[in-house]
Amino acid sequence: MGNKTTIYLVRHAHSVYSTDELGRPLSEKGFSDAKYVAKRMQTESVDVVVSSPYKRAIQTVEGIAEYSQVAIKCIEEFKERVLAEGAVFDFDKAVEKVWKEESFAWEGGESNFHAQKRGIQALFQLLKRYENKRIVIGTHGNIMVLIMNYFSKEYDYTFWKNLKMPDIYKLTFEGNYLINVHRIWED
Repeated sequence: MGNKTTIYLVRHAHSVYSTDELGRPLSEKGFSDAKYVAKRMQTESVDVVVSSPYKRAIQTVEGIAEYSQVAIKCIEEFKERVLAEGAVFDFDKAVEKVWKEESFAWEGGESNFHAQKRGIQALFQLLKRYENKRIVIGTHGNIMVLIMNYFSKEYDYTFWKNLKMPDIYKLTFEGNYLINVHRIWED
């Protein structure tokens, strides 16, 4: 077997919805769940913690970084996909449409294709830079599933709909090849 790099995709815990994508914090339940995320990850020997620059993603992985005694590095590409410029009338229908047509984008938004491309490029950079390490990525539902979808089409709209807040998937890589996916979050 070759060298293995482990990626933990951590979907942020619950946050109180507002239009402030960047600054929206976790809710009380979110903070409480983030403590469990940190506790769950203590057995995983984390080397690196990166996050979307969005506050709710950073707050979800803060405890992991603290326990692992590493600083969180913000990586813009792991931010949530931009669905549209303004608010959408029906969020679920809007998301469903972009998943059905990967090159479709709402006004001012990102298509699945473009969001996936930025997420995957950032992931490949991490895999190269931190080979053989254990890397936590604090991120968001859509972009997380789009990254997983790049490797296997089973990670689709329905998979996204069933994700929890928070949720943790452990991905094992040899080079850029995904060899194993394992959900490690018990809700």
